[in-house]
Amino acid sequence: MEITLNNEPMTIDGASVTVEKLLELKKYTFRLRIVKINGRIIDRDSYAHEMICDGDTVQVIYLMSGG
Repeated sequence: MEITLNNEPMTIDGASVTVEKLLELKKYTFRLRIVKINGRIIDRDSYAHEMICDGDTVQVIYLMSGG
């Protein structure tokens, strides 16, 4: 399947993938993050069952703080 991840085209094997699996595949381990699929914010508790499908646009945004 073809998706857009952080404004870059990406090919993933299969017809769909969960948010949790995508984060594992990309090794996105930073704890403070927001995931959006087609502009919709995904609740962290939904990562294991929220599906990303062919043609979806996914954004993974890291939250940073500083002083």
